[in-house]
Amino acid sequence: MTTERLLQLATKAGRIMLENGGETYRVEQTINFICMAYGVENVDSFVTPTGIMSSVTDREGKTYSLIQRITERTVNLEKVRMVNELSRTVFEQNMTEIQMRDKIREIDDSTPYAIWSQYLMSAIAVAAFCLLFGGAWKDTIVAFFVGLLIQFNNQYLEGWGINRFLIRMSGGVIAALMGLLAVYLGLGEQDDKITIGAIMLLVPGLAMTNAIRDIIAEDLVSGMSRALEALFIALAISAGTGVVYKLWYVFS
Repeated sequence: MTTERLLQLATKAGRIMLENGGETYRVEQTINFICMAYGVENVDSFVTPTGIMSSVTDREGKTYSLIQRITERTVNLEKVRMVNELSRTVFEQNMTEIQMRDKIREIDDSTPYAIWSQYLMSAIAVAAFCLLFGGAWKDTIVAFFVGLLIQFNNQYLEGWGINRFLIRMSGGVIAALMGLLAVYLGLGEQDDKITIGAIMLLVPGLAMTNAIRDIIAEDLVSGMSRALEALFIALAISAGTGVVYKLWYVFS
């Protein structure tokens, strides 16, 4: 395998991890592991949430560099696990370029969890949070269906390429509005518990966790950018719920 082709495959593996919620240090580590497994000793990679910059130097002293822009990000930790496992098995198996390319393509093309399971788990999560925060059983049942509605909203707007901040804001609007309507119609008892439970589905927990992990690892650029992203998402959620509550109490 040529050094240039190896760099392309390693960077693609890193892209898959970064797009699906992998930490910055893990992406850099994966790129380095794959390159070193094929005898390349001089490997440098710099990763931010929106880009990967990789550089390798072969035995003849020739340097190859590659920049990969990240435009889409989601959460699929199964793909992160699969790439992480691949980066370690290359040390044990002498994989050819075709085998490596096919394996990376297989991981990249693997389908996410079934749609019905995403809806079900989202609904259960919202209902569980509602119950955890002190909601009554009536509130928990309402929260279950609010979770279904928010998941539908998220996937529908993502399909249209809507900005993630607007998606979270619209989710906050749905959470607050459904909670208030449920209590108004007598279907629930505590609108705040329903709303809080639904909001938990939108909270950027993974982004904040990765931000803290990156800062601890002294990946300051990545850590601060992730933290800022999480902050703006939280503000978007707050704006959505706050506007609904304000308008409700003004006109009710």
